[in-house]
Amino acid sequence: MVSVHMTPVPHSIVTAYRDDGVLSRAMGNLVAGQLPPLPPALVGTFVTGVLLMVGVAGSDGLAVFAPAVALLLAGPGSSHPHDGRLDWLVPPILRLTEYGFVASVGFAHGVPPWLIFLLLGAMAFHHYDVVYRVRQRVYPPPWLATAGLGWDGRMLLIALGGLAGQVTLVFVLLALYLWGFFGWESVTCWVAAPRSGVDAADLGAHD
Repeated sequence: MVSVHMTPVPHSIVTAYRDDGVLSRAMGNLVAGQLPPLPPALVGTFVTGVLLMVGVAGSDGLAVFAPAVALLLAGPGSSHPHDGRLDWLVPPILRLTEYGFVASVGFAHGVPPWLIFLLLGAMAFHHYDVVYRVRQRVYPPPWLATAGLGWDGRMLLIALGGLAGQVTLVFVLLALYLWGFFGWESVTCWVAAPRSGVDAADLGAHD
């Protein structure tokens, strides 16, 4: 069986799904992988969920940052190898919380529903693309999460839009950027991937 790697293999398949930005990865580096990832992710998600339910997403002040800052509790766990029995739950927890935050801020600030779904669609496309790539052993480049802002960067940027009273504008710019960037990067990656290598990975997956 032949295996082709477009980029270096990530140290953990699960961490490749996290989509951490610069801030989250920096927090993970501080603890050097010593913190299990699931407990802080659960705490961050719980606090974020409570804040969203009490209507913080509709705030025009600094309070709109609270849900994003709360989820940063999951950041220190980013450097852990995610080899625990339930650590696979961390990426879907981060996805659910990020999507919920984006939708809550958007609806609370009167962003058109189609625009909210357009932005969510860009993020969902990226996350599905990464999952499928890893399954085919065509690993995303290390800089992809950074250029895509990571879940932490996207949430903080949207919160900044709430603070500035420009949520709709931020949604427009972010949706255009993410669709353009993720679409371009995905197409160029798959075009460059040797077809024989992808086929070999498919055959190996069914051995």
